[in-house]
Amino acid sequence: MSLFLYINLLRSEKFVQLRLVNRGKCLLAAIALICQITIAPAKADTPAISNLQTPTNTELAKESEFKVFPVGLNVGNRNVNPSVLVRGQEDGSQAIDFANWLLPYDAVIQGLKLNVTTLTDGQLEVRSPTVVTRIDPTKLRTDPELGLVLTIQDLQTLFGVAAKFDINEYAIVLDVPGLDRISGKLAETETPIQLEGLPRIAPQSFSVAAVEQKVNASGSTTRSTSYRGDLMAVGSAFGGSWFIRTDQPNLQNQRTWNIAEAQFLRQTNSADYFVGSQPTFWQTQGTGDYWGFTYIQRQGFVPPQPFSGGFSDPRQRLQADAIGRTISGKAEPGTLVRLVQGFGDRVIAEILVDSSGIYRFENIKSQNQFFGNNYRILLYPQGRLTAQPQIQEATFSSVLGQLPAGASGLIFSGGLRRDFLANQSLLGNFSEFRGGIAGRWGLSENLTVGLGGVYDESARALGELFWRPGKFPLQVAVSALTGNKWNVNTDIRYNPSSSVSAAFTSDRLSSRFNVDWRVLPQFTLFASTDTADATSGGMQINLSGKDAFTFARVGLDTKNRLRWNLLQRLGRLELAQRGNEIGSLSELSYNFSKNRFSTSGNSLLLNYETLNQNRSDSLLSVGWRYRSQQQAIDGSYQWEAQLGYGIGCERSGLLATLSTTVLPGLLLRLRYQGVSPSSDEATFSIDLASSLNLQGGISPGDRRSNYFRTQGGLSIKPFFDRNNNGKQDGGEEVYRDNVDLLLTLNNKSLKSFSPQIQGDRTLVRMSPGIYRLDLDPAGLPPDWQAAVEGLAVDVIAGSYTPVMIPLIRSYTRSGVVTDAQGQAIAGARVEAIQTDRETRRFSVTNGAGVYYLESLPQGQYTLQINGKSAGSLKLEESSEPFQELNLQQPSNP
Repeated sequence: MSLFLYINLLRSEKFVQLRLVNRGKCLLAAIALICQITIAPAKADTPAISNLQTPTNTELAKESEFKVFPVGLNVGNRNVNPSVLVRGQEDGSQAIDFANWLLPYDAVIQGLKLNVTTLTDGQLEVRSPTVVTRIDPTKLRTDPELGLVLTIQDLQTLFGVAAKFDINEYAIVLDVPGLDRISGKLAETETPIQLEGLPRIAPQSFSVAAVEQKVNASGSTTRSTSYRGDLMAVGSAFGGSWFIRTDQPNLQNQRTWNIAEAQFLRQTNSADYFVGSQPTFWQTQGTGDYWGFTYIQRQGFVPPQPFSGGFSDPRQRLQADAIGRTISGKAEPGTLVRLVQGFGDRVIAEILVDSSGIYRFENIKSQNQFFGNNYRILLYPQGRLTAQPQIQEATFSSVLGQLPAGASGLIFSGGLRRDFLANQSLLGNFSEFRGGIAGRWGLSENLTVGLGGVYDESARALGELFWRPGKFPLQVAVSALTGNKWNVNTDIRYNPSSSVSAAFTSDRLSSRFNVDWRVLPQFTLFASTDTADATSGGMQINLSGKDAFTFARVGLDTKNRLRWNLLQRLGRLELAQRGNEIGSLSELSYNFSKNRFSTSGNSLLLNYETLNQNRSDSLLSVGWRYRSQQQAIDGSYQWEAQLGYGIGCERSGLLATLSTTVLPGLLLRLRYQGVSPSSDEATFSIDLASSLNLQGGISPGDRRSNYFRTQGGLSIKPFFDRNNNGKQDGGEEVYRDNVDLLLTLNNKSLKSFSPQIQGDRTLVRMSPGIYRLDLDPAGLPPDWQAAVEGLAVDVIAGSYTPVMIPLIRSYTRSGVVTDAQGQAIAGARVEAIQTDRETRRFSVTNGAGVYYLESLPQGQYTLQINGKSAGSLKLEESSEPFQELNLQQPSNP
């Protein structure tokens, strides 16, 4: 084996590196020192070095006293390289002239995870999620032993990265801006996603994403079988989604079919368009459904992202995703005040109280509008973090519909009422215009008002008020619609403490008042009254232990109606009861699963059900149930079966249920009931739901087709592009291994988005927006690389955006550069230039004259040494991935 091949072996990721302990030198570092091996990889990553300064004579004199030795390299508290050769000096207790220490260029690039592309003009474009810059490689400094180098000062100047030398760890520690900090330090803002300069992947202009058909067949011993259906289709067009659903009350008679919904929806952060069937933005008093056009314009806020797809309400789109609130208070001057979220240690902000004795945290985002935001104030006397802090609650919430101060929203809608009275047509009968226009303004961080007018059978005025006092635990939301009869919706909530809450709500049907008092963590009292019903009160108990759990809620109203809900778990035994004045259901089950908290596996069931409407009916049943551990993506069990026997008041019979999702895209459920509490006749039903994904061919869907109404996604297909033409040709197979490790979305692992591997593609459901998709070389197969390492992908509702990722052959050529006398040349710049594809790779030889050109795609290259032609290189599909190629420096003319 030649020295060069041995050096290459040392560079292999499979080579086991020995960790550096204190100041001991690992074997790899010692060999590198002896052989003077520091290879500058061609495909590196680095920030803009146009500001690199030429060292002064004083700096050169100091550097002449430096020596080469190995140290560790840490990013924050995480070690990224156990042994890096650097040039510097330390006296046993601290670093000497640390700002001028020299670090290898490639070690910095790899440690900071930067991506570098060689441009056609020879400059290097450096890209990371937070940095985009360019470097003139001719300004890079070269060390005879370390190759290309950067100083500690360069890290701060170019990348904004501070560094220190930890003598105890014997490592250089880099402090990267935007990196999550350790517990107790200030939390950084979310790292911005850099999309500038990335290739853009656009969605299809029109697509049919999915078709789903549901069929139900039911019957009994005295009633003939009836068939009902529900057919839906969804896709994308004009940057939004289209959706149509057909109700099939009699599947065998097409004349009974009607279009239940048909809608085009385009939603962005600033504007929305609803066309077709939709809810009204006001509380309608008319009958029938509403078809028309609605336009929403927002300024100064963005709407909340839906938790799931399937439905969108114009009223929800006038709500803000986040509202900036101010948290203030008083403390002794010199007190360090920290704002902490929840019960964790993540510090949102901190301030040292001045002589005014007032602290204030502004623009604290409140996003959870349903449950509020819980914050704690930590007060450290005299700024001493070693002291026990005084803890205060800083809980606040936002009223549903409230906007940030200065924000505004405008909504306009117009359309017709539709019904099917005496009309069996597919579309129904359209009549009676309805419409309206309204605005909503955030007057302050505590007050939002809305005004407008609508026409719904008559002209009406609309008024809205959303109020949340700054220092009083009250929130008010009132919406009033005038007319012959006023329609006032009210939601007033008062939370004087974490244990007491009260709510008053009203609409045109009734007014309701509820109060809850948590006397103990396990014991709660509650009371409620309803103008349309009765007044009631009760209690709730919640107890939990290692092998037991109890939840009980019971209430009694002024009409002597008792209502209760009980769940008792003891080991694998569980008792569930619920009941009211209509009936009750009791179920005792024993689960044989090893996991006591799992609902899968085999279980024995004992049920008792009563019904007290027209007569006293009851049903006692005993049975067995099985649920598979495997579940479909929509939560349905792949196999679920239940078999039992029931005894009713006048008859007994068999009870059986079978459900399966084992066939992709299909849900089949069979149910037979020989007896029930309300009937002594046997009944059966069959449910079949089938879903097809129609993008990129016909494939099974996930039975969540309606989610496409407000969601989109990615359809990712990495493939081996053997002929390097950017297209998948016949015989070029799809890469299926480690796809979740290969890709990151917006700097997060693909796994966090719950991808679905389906056939030759990976599907990811996502909200509309533009996402950054990056490829991690660690997930690539050996000797292959991605043609493009980063993409900006546009996702719209209604379909998956197809993302084809060609993987091309990766070739490496390395060797020694010598002069005419055969002597190795250090510091020589070696370039491989592919003019037809505008590809350039470069390397600088180390002290042994070794260069290393990697990640070379197929093609014809011109080789240059220090800007002079040194021959050519042709890489074909049949070429060896790695080959030694020694070069001789061209002689001067």
